[in-house]
Amino acid sequence: MTTANVKLRMMIVTSLFAAIIGIFAQITIPLPLVPITGQTLAIGLAATILGAKYGTLSVLVYLGLGAIGIPVFAQMSGGLGSLFGPTGGYLIGFLPAAFIIGYYLEKTSYTFMNALIANVIGMFITLTFGTIWLMMFANLSWTGAFMGGFFPFILVGLIKAALAAWIGILVRNRLESAKLLYI
Repeated sequence: MTTANVKLRMMIVTSLFAAIIGIFAQITIPLPLVPITGQTLAIGLAATILGAKYGTLSVLVYLGLGAIGIPVFAQMSGGLGSLFGPTGGYLIGFLPAAFIIGYYLEKTSYTFMNALIANVIGMFITLTFGTIWLMMFANLSWTGAFMGGFFPFILVGLIKAALAAWIGILVRNRLESAKLLYI
């Protein structure tokens, strides 16, 4: 396969994962300040399957689509208001989370245990960015931001991290054995 074909294939896969993140974002459980969404699961899957470069790029494409107004964020929202509103820190936190998940796996190995560690780290990165942003933009105290934007998501985040690790490694192995993943 030529270099141009590999690049095209990876651009398509990256775009596909940006769409998957947008679809998973619509899976929501409403909470008072910040809803529980499927976005973090999709971010973990993208980074676990695609690695640091393409996983992060898929998140960047997703954020770009949302920033220009396409309703890909949670609850079919989009635009700069969503990106820079009280919950925008979680969206911004997806970028370093995806990069760190992929980078960790690239520097260790693509095993379930490494993917679980990487996805738990990614979960905490996202929650930290989101909580700090929520505190600043919603004018909350540290305690209020932590109790509304971090604490309620720990258990669900750990479950999503485990799912992303398990499904991500399974899918990555299958794509590699089928010679459909060129990273």
